[in-house]
Order: sequence, then C-alpha cells, then structure tokens
Amino acid sequence: MPRTEAPPATPTRMSRRRTSASVVLRSVLEHGPVARSTISRLTGLSPASVTDYCARFSELGLIRESAVPRRSNGVGRPHVPVDLDDSRFVVGGVHVAVPYTTVALLDLRGRVLASRELKHEHTAPEPLLARAAEALGDLLDAAPGCRPLGVGVAVGGWVDRDSGTVVEHPLLGWHEVPVREVLGARTGLPVHVDGHARALVNAERLFGRARGSRSVLHLFVGNVVDAAFATNDEVHHGPRSQAGTIAHLPVPGGSEPCECGRTGCLQAELSERTLCRRARRAGVIEGVNPMHVVAAAAAGDPEAVRLLVERAGAVGRAARLLLDVLNPETVVVTEIGVMHRQDCLAALREGVGSERATSMMPTGFPDSVLAVAGGAVALDVLYRDPLTLSHLSGINSETPNVDRASA
Repeated sequence: MPRTEAPPATPTRMSRRRTSASVVLRSVLEHGPVARSTISRLTGLSPASVTDYCARFSELGLIRESAVPRRSNGVGRPHVPVDLDDSRFVVGGVHVAVPYTTVALLDLRGRVLASRELKHEHTAPEPLLARAAEALGDLLDAAPGCRPLGVGVAVGGWVDRDSGTVVEHPLLGWHEVPVREVLGARTGLPVHVDGHARALVNAERLFGRARGSRSVLHLFVGNVVDAAFATNDEVHHGPRSQAGTIAHLPVPGGSEPCECGRTGCLQAELSERTLCRRARRAGVIEGVNPMHVVAAAAAGDPEAVRLLVERAGAVGRAARLLLDVLNPETVVVTEIGVMHRQDCLAALREGVGSERATSMMPTGFPDSVLAVAGGAVALDVLYRDPLTLSHLSGINSETPNVDRASA
C-alpha cells in the first residue's frame, strides 16, 4: 500500500505545534526533573507527542535526561526524568536605562551569569548600542563554553516590539530608533526588543513570583514609570505596542511640573529623578543615585525613610487605580524602596487598600532586575516558540554566531 503523505502544515496546525512545544518546554522548566508521563498529565498532550517533543529538545540541546531514574511507587520500569539543560546556551540581555546601560548573559533559567554596567557619556543611540554590542562580545569571550541564542533588549518609553524600534523615549532623546537592526548588525545574532515593563512581566511569569498566576500586572517605577498586563500567558501590547503607557496619569494633589506642560503627572511625581531631587533638598544625599537614599534610610536617616515610605504609598495609590480597571490576580512592583524595605512594602499595600494588599509583591529579582529584563525579552521568545527560535539562531552550529569584527 503506498505511503500517504502528511498533509501540508496550515497556519492553524503550525500554531498548535508552537503552543504544544511551548507548554512542554515550560513544563520542564517549572517541574524538572520531571517524567514524560507527568508532562503528559500536566499538559493534556498525548504521551507520544510529549516523547516526540522531548526527543527534539534533547537533540537541540535544550533538555537532557536526569542522571538518576525514578520508579513509580518503587515498582515497574523506572522513569527517566528530563530536565532543562542550562549548561550549553545563553542569551544576551541589554537594558537601556537613563543613566546607564546594563549588559548581561543569562542562562535558560533566567539566572544572570555575568553582567556589566556602562555609564552613559551621552545617549546618542548609535554609539550607545555599539558600546553595548562590544561589551556583550566581551562577556561572550569570557564564557567560551557558552553559545548564544540571541539578544534581548529592554528599554523604557514607547517600544514597538514587532519592528524592534524605540518609537519614543523622551528622557533619552530617542525617536524611531531601529534597535533590532542596529544591534543585530553588530552582533550577528537575532535581536528581540520590548519595553522593560513587558519584559519584566514575562520574567516574573517564567522565573519569578508570578509563575502560575492567571493574570499579572507589573508596575515599573524608576526614572520611567510604566506598566504591563498579562492574562492567560499573553501580554497585552496594543497597536504598535503602546499599551502600558501610564506616565501622564494624573496624581491627585501632585505638584511636580511635567514636560507635557501639566502638573502632577505620575512619572513626574514618582520618578527616581524626583526622589533624588527631594532627597538633596532635604540634605539626605548630594548626588543623583537613588540607591544612596536607600542606603541613608538603612543607616537610620529619618528623612530618607520618610521619602521612601511616602513614595511607596503613592505608588500603591496609583496601582489601586490600575487594579480597579484590570483586576489582576497578582501585582508585581519594581521600585527601589519596595524591593529593599519592609516598611515601604507595607506602605505600598496600605496605599492599595486592605482588600487587595495580599496581591501586591516586590519583584523577584531585586539584585538583578535590569539584567533580567533584557534577557527575558529573548527568553520569552524561546519559551513561546522553541523550535523556530532554535532554527533561527543557528543552534546546531559549532561556534557562537557573534560577529566580533562588526562589534
């Protein structure tokens, strides 16, 4: 009997295949070492499908069999669990903040293996991105056993993920900057770009405190103030990825002038620049580093404590407005006081209100949040579509795909 050819792949079948591959690899990430039969039970996929995907991931070097087989109830044929292979591949992470750029290497579990901070001498995009590419190449040179899958870039402001473009970042002076194109040309690697709040909501879902939550709101309060919302594993982007722009939400009673011409906008009131200016006025610090305010508070300076607690409470009141609209199951806040002080976390929760206080939590990456933000952009792409990404990144090649000459 002649062999029947498989039907051609349709968009629907390809979408199902991507989804199935994603849930299998995510299950290994979350539960490994884990038996294939358990993955089948967790995902609802057939044992044969799980076995096929695991075989492909093993071939690509994304997973490996655990060294010690396990027996079910101590009898029968032993199960050989599979686990993520975090020894071979890395992703590059680039986070562009206002005062400096963070460049890092992360493993497949989202752990930071190496990082550097590059203080900005100026913020012109071409030289800034060239310097980031050179630093990333240096980190890769220092880790010869690691092979890069790609580079994730996280930036504040308005970032169009689909085109890899920073559409507008007023504090950097960037307008329509083709980050994917520029950095891709200098590294020779696939480059993925997103806003840092969306990057961090993905990091929290994959590796952090929001793992398993059905809906997550992430609120980022730094020099830039923005938000991201995810439900059922999908982050809302909106047209040209403009969702989450909350910088100009009005703060009742706010007094800080904003560049938009109004007074009391959320970012003008809560930014780290404003915090540092108020701290200088109160004699707490002399410079512009917000961590010096945290250090002063830790040393017992009552003015530093007051500034941080008041800011955290204001963040909570702002979050309450978003909670009323979005009603997320979990809220993760990246803000320096909340990350480092229990009194600030308490003020945040008080600002939100007792009925929602338990849903509020600080970021799960207090010591590496910016490095994780950059790497999470690339890791999210991997876990959403692992088979396609492995093909695009040259995963089967023998050497890392980094063009140092162009860096």
